[in-house]
Amino acid sequence: MSEKFEREFEDVPVNPKAASTPTIGDVIDQRYSRRGVMALMGGAAVAATMPLAGCAQSVEENSAETADDFTEMARGVDQTHHAAGGLNDQVVIRWGDPLFDGIGAFNPMAQSVADQEARFGYNNDYIGFVGLPDDEQGRQRALLCVNHEYTIADLMFPGRVGREATAEECAIEQAAHGGSIVEIVNIDGRWEYVQGSRYNRRITTRTQGIELTGPAAGHPRLQTSADPEGRYVTGTMNNCAGGITPWGTYLMAEENFNGYFIGETDGPEAANHERYGVPGGWYPWGRFEDRFDISREPNEPNRFGWAVEVDPLDPQSAPKKRTALGRFKHEGAESVVAPNGQVVFYMGDDQRFDYVYKFVTAGRFDAENRAANRDLLDDGTLYVARFDADGSVEWMPLIFGEGPLTEENGFTSQGEVLIETRRAADLLGATPMDRPEDVQPNAQNGRIYVMLTNNSRRSEDQTDAANPRGPNLFGHIVEISEPDGDFTSTRSRWEILVRCGDPADAEVGAEWGPNTTESGWFGSPDNAAIDSANRLYVSTDGSEVRNQCANGVWRVETEGLERGNSRMMFLAPTGAEICGPRLSDDEGTFFLAVQHPGLDGEDFPPHGRPSTFADPSTRWPDFAEGMPPRSAVVALTRADGKTFSEV
Repeated sequence: MSEKFEREFEDVPVNPKAASTPTIGDVIDQRYSRRGVMALMGGAAVAATMPLAGCAQSVEENSAETADDFTEMARGVDQTHHAAGGLNDQVVIRWGDPLFDGIGAFNPMAQSVADQEARFGYNNDYIGFVGLPDDEQGRQRALLCVNHEYTIADLMFPGRVGREATAEECAIEQAAHGGSIVEIVNIDGRWEYVQGSRYNRRITTRTQGIELTGPAAGHPRLQTSADPEGRYVTGTMNNCAGGITPWGTYLMAEENFNGYFIGETDGPEAANHERYGVPGGWYPWGRFEDRFDISREPNEPNRFGWAVEVDPLDPQSAPKKRTALGRFKHEGAESVVAPNGQVVFYMGDDQRFDYVYKFVTAGRFDAENRAANRDLLDDGTLYVARFDADGSVEWMPLIFGEGPLTEENGFTSQGEVLIETRRAADLLGATPMDRPEDVQPNAQNGRIYVMLTNNSRRSEDQTDAANPRGPNLFGHIVEISEPDGDFTSTRSRWEILVRCGDPADAEVGAEWGPNTTESGWFGSPDNAAIDSANRLYVSTDGSEVRNQCANGVWRVETEGLERGNSRMMFLAPTGAEICGPRLSDDEGTFFLAVQHPGLDGEDFPPHGRPSTFADPSTRWPDFAEGMPPRSAVVALTRADGKTFSEV
């Protein structure tokens, strides 16, 4: 979710142990000194970057020197996107594009529920790539599996500013949430989406019959008036990052579900709701539907905050909320096959002072029998991480009856441990992190990269003079190393890969490789991808003012003498964040999601006022009068025809 929404709605931590349990920053303080940071920087702090006034210039007016496969741009921000020199770019699909036969061009002045359910959704986030056999002409085909995180009514509906929402608008918003599965085909080097493909599908907050599976399914705390058995949920929402399993299914992670509920309750769920920030009251849906009002349906929030598995190859299959993976504000669910065949999923709980998790399946992946993997996610062990000052990570199992997870502490079953995953992790003493978002494993070298976006609520008394990063405004990236590539291990090692922020500002305490240019630093790492050369691609979600440029994608080296060096590869239009970085299977295409272009118009000097449907700070990507800004999937390819992993 955009940093603006985080500032306005999620700025107060809900972890009661935040003040007493050592945070990841506290542990870093113990492990690194200021002298060590400066030594790592090697005196190579770059020159000060251009001020915000300069950022209002067209980025294309700036240049930087060429290095290997692309030419790095200078920092900047304007109304459109920019790809580094040597890269071709195209918009593949955008909000409102028709997915099914018989659906015409998007008309934002004539939106309806049925129309939106037939179109690509709003605010695209995660992108999954599932390859298909080439077509009869030998052209590359694939499915894109794309999450739609949330909606912004003032930018979405004409005339919405200054008046209350209608029931119809709320239903349209629900239809714009969820996910889209869409077929794409590579035609002469350009990806085109296939309208009317038999694979195309929308899954929304209105989708009926999403099945609850695993240890929590059927639990009394999941039962509601509409579902007295606690087995089937209507819809999924706030789908942020996600994952593609080794057997080719699509995981839609439910993140900030708390914001969709209104009402009050002092019943048995009150403490549980408080730990998850329920009700958030961001949306007025509960005025029209009882399920979003906790005073009427106090168990409904317990049915959200899960990882949802979807089979993109079977449009008729029912999505499944896999409760064994725990309930929290899921930012992604990326997986890797361990040497013994078990599958390990890494996940972050995206809130200040919350935790990093991994789930290890009990069963083993069968590459020769896709059907045999169908229910691997219903049986396994969920672990939460404790990062110790000696550089070790302890993965602590969340198992009913073990340690403090007992009836004495209010747990009566494994299902209850999973419904209250956060409280269970609190009791185990997990390390409160600085908004853990994407957690990306690398099967090639046994390392995992944790994107820690920022934590503006860390106070000075949680740091020391040797490492003054409280509040942590820019975030950092933690690298975990699993011993001998054994991702099932319960004890690992950790290091800092980069400490984000401007290295020219000594007060920030940034840490980068010595060859990082004045355009190479970034803040607020969010999502990530890894290529076969073990390079990390990081997309950002931070303030244009604080970061002195638009959000974008940077490539970070992780090995050898180049370790920690970062180079800018793509910049978003003003107001947007970049999500879902994803390489195609052959690494010839780099897909990314441009989310909420035009948001934060007041922070873009040429606009200087809030963005609305009628008056946005940008009309990207159409730039057509009357057309609002539209989130979209962009594809990058190298102009020299090489893959992204080639130098």
